[in-house]
Amino acid sequence: MQANTDFKCFLADEDATLALGARLSQSIAAGMVIFLEGNLGAGKTTLSRGLLRGLGFTGRVKSPTYTLVEPYTVSNLYLYHFDLYRFNDASEWEDAGFRDYFNPESICLIEWADKAEGLLPTPDWIITLMPEALSESRMAHIQAFSEQGQICLNRLQQV
Repeated sequence: MQANTDFKCFLADEDATLALGARLSQSIAAGMVIFLEGNLGAGKTTLSRGLLRGLGFTGRVKSPTYTLVEPYTVSNLYLYHFDLYRFNDASEWEDAGFRDYFNPESICLIEWADKAEGLLPTPDWIITLMPEALSESRMAHIQAFSEQGQICLNRLQQV
């Protein structure tokens, strides 16, 4: 029997999005690259906040929209939350010098990855958040694109 390469769930509100983030924290592994997709206001930073809280981070978690990257250290893990929304050209990725952030000791969450298309590593997961019209609710869809991503997705489905 083949493992599922995707996971879907309904998120009724912000608390459910935070809870999914905490659940993700129990399933991810160092070295992962995760693309976060969804329109403005879809809940990408809220999901990231839940993930960081699940890892034990107690400090402020903010959107990296203006800083481009927000770094976090939790125990021996480095988590980098990128937001490439303001990039006008994929070459800005190279110019920013972010390549070194991608290593076996870190987890990289990337919003608006399409702005650096062709320059980023293949993601282990793509998480898409799709808000429901006229509601706080949303659908989350997680897809695995690597062996490590599949292992972590299997772990998520058991949490």
